[in-house]
Amino acid sequence: MFSNRYVNTILLSRVLLQLGIWIRNFAILLYVMDVTNNDPTYVSLISVAEFGPIFLFALVGGTFADRWRPKRTMVWCDLLSASSVVLVLAALASGVWQAILLGTFVSASLSQFSQPSAMKIFKTQVPPERLPGVMALFQSMVGIFTVAGPALGTVVYQRYGIETALAMTTVLFLGSGLILTRLPRDAASPGRPSSAGSIRQELAAGLKYVRSRRELTALVAVFAVSGLAAGLTQPLMAFVPIDNLGLDKTFLQWLLMANGIAMLLGGAVLMSVAKKFPPQLLLTFGLTLGALCTAGTGFSVSVALTVALQAFAGFGAPFIHASVQTLLMRYAEAGFVGRVSGVVSPVFSGTMVIGMGIAGPLKTATTLPTAFAAGGALFLVGAALLLPLLRAGRRPGAAAQA
Repeated sequence: MFSNRYVNTILLSRVLLQLGIWIRNFAILLYVMDVTNNDPTYVSLISVAEFGPIFLFALVGGTFADRWRPKRTMVWCDLLSASSVVLVLAALASGVWQAILLGTFVSASLSQFSQPSAMKIFKTQVPPERLPGVMALFQSMVGIFTVAGPALGTVVYQRYGIETALAMTTVLFLGSGLILTRLPRDAASPGRPSSAGSIRQELAAGLKYVRSRRELTALVAVFAVSGLAAGLTQPLMAFVPIDNLGLDKTFLQWLLMANGIAMLLGGAVLMSVAKKFPPQLLLTFGLTLGALCTAGTGFSVSVALTVALQAFAGFGAPFIHASVQTLLMRYAEAGFVGRVSGVVSPVFSGTMVIGMGIAGPLKTATTLPTAFAAGGALFLVGAALLLPLLRAGRRPGAAAQA
C-alpha cells in the first residue's frame, strides 16, 4: 500500500490536513468560549458550522467530484481552505471575531468536494483487493487524531493564542495542497460525466443509481441505523460515570481515551485481516461487537468492565467505517463514486443528529440502560440488514462479479 504513489501522497496530505483541522477546531472552540463567557448558543453554532456542510453540500460535492478532475479538485480545495483562514485572521485583526464561524463553515464545505475526489482516485488507482487495507489505514489515521487532536489543539491555543493557531492551520492546509501536486496528472475517466449535462440531472441520476442497486440501498440503511445508534448513545456517555459508576463526569476522558487507543489497534488488525475476509463479514463483526458493547456499557456498574467495553467498542469502529467505504467503492461504478459517497455521508450524520435529539428525552422518560439498550438494538438491526449481502458474497462467482 505504501509503495502506491496515490496512496502515500494522499495519506501524507491528509495527515497535514487533519493536523490543521484539529488545531483549528479546538482553538476556535476554546476561543469562542473565552470571548462569549461560555455562551452555549455560540458554542453550538460551532458544531453547526462544522457539520452543517455535510447536509448542504455532501451530495452536491459528490456530484462535482464525478464531473471534475480529482487531483485538481483536491488541490484547489486545500488552497481555498487556506485562503479562508487568512481572511478570518484579517477579520480578527479588525475585531470581527464572528468571522471564525463563517471561515469554519467555508472550510468544512470545501471538504465535501475534496473527500469524494480522494475516494474516486482510490477507486481507479488502487487494486480492488487492496481497497480494504487502504480504508483501514485511513481509518487508523482518523483514530490517531481522535486521540491526539483535542490535546494538540488545546496546547497550541493555550500557549500561543488564536492567531498563531490559525496561522499554523493556514500553513498546514497549504502544505497539504502542495503535497497533492505530486500526484500524476489527471486522466479523463470513461465514467466521467459529460460537462454538458446539468447538475440537477446528475444529482437525480446519482440518487436513482443508489436506489436501483440493492447492495447500495442496503449500505445506506446500515449507515442510517448506525448513525441513529451512535447519536442515541454519544451524548449520554457523560452520564455513564455519574449514574452507573458513581464517579465524577471528568472520568469520561478515560473512557474516551480507552476507546481511541483501541481504535488504533482495531485499524492495525483490520489492515492485516482485510485481505483474508470479505468486507461484508468484517462489517457484520463490527456492528455486532458495537451492539454488545453499547448495551453492556449502559448496564455496567463496574469501572473495569465499562473501560473494557469502551475499548472493545473502539476496536470495532474501524471495521464498520472502513468496510462501508470499501463496499461503497466496490459496488459503485467509477462515474458514480462521488455521488454515492455524497448520498451516504449525510445519511449517517443526519440520523446521528436525530439520535442526539432523541437521547435526552429518552433518558428522561426511561433510564440510561434502556437508552443504551436501544442503541445496541439498532446496531443489531444494521447487522441484520447485511444478511442479503453476506449470502450474495457466498454465491459462486460473486467475488469475481464484484
